[in-house]
Amino acid sequence: MHYFITGTDTDAGKTYVTCLLIEALRLAGNDAVGFKPFACGDRRDPLAIQQASGGVLTVEEINPVFLKVPASPFAAALLENTTVDPEIARQGFYNLTAKHSHVIVEGAGGWEVPLTGKETMADFAATLGLPIIVVVNNKLGCLNHTLLTVKNIQSRGLICAGIILNYAHDERDAASISNRMVLQQYLDVPVLGEVMHGETQIDWPDALSL
Repeated sequence: MHYFITGTDTDAGKTYVTCLLIEALRLAGNDAVGFKPFACGDRRDPLAIQQASGGVLTVEEINPVFLKVPASPFAAALLENTTVDPEIARQGFYNLTAKHSHVIVEGAGGWEVPLTGKETMADFAATLGLPIIVVVNNKLGCLNHTLLTVKNIQSRGLICAGIILNYAHDERDAASISNRMVLQQYLDVPVLGEVMHGETQIDWPDALSL
């Protein structure tokens, strides 16, 4: 089974959670690898995914579309006088799914980040047709971002497999403590788990049963 990981914003912790999921799946004996189709600025995220995937893939297999400017793929391509070809990324995904049982795809930025002049990350995810997992930066203000993201996913006819609350910072406040309760009240998707700040391994059953 394959999944697409998106986030409520660019600092939600998508790569961090993606790596933990891959490692948990592999630890449970699954053939799981990660895929970061688009990366901008540097390749730290693809390198982290490469390590989590057991080093069985090259960086280019994990990240077929790379732009040097730290911006959205569309803006980075404009500044570099080039274009983004989503088909290259799609073919990279199909190459991995032909060889591996679980491919965890991580988007860039948030759900609707622009890729080309006409296509966003959400459009790209829709062409893959995968269940979507939303990584939430669990902080004050995340409720609006999460509700908008999940509802957009569902309005496209895609399956939102659930959300993961990520504590990007060590501090806890009333918002981060209560956000799970509120989201469960407003959404019809499960909270798959919570990742605490600095956590290096997840053992909640939902992660292993993806």
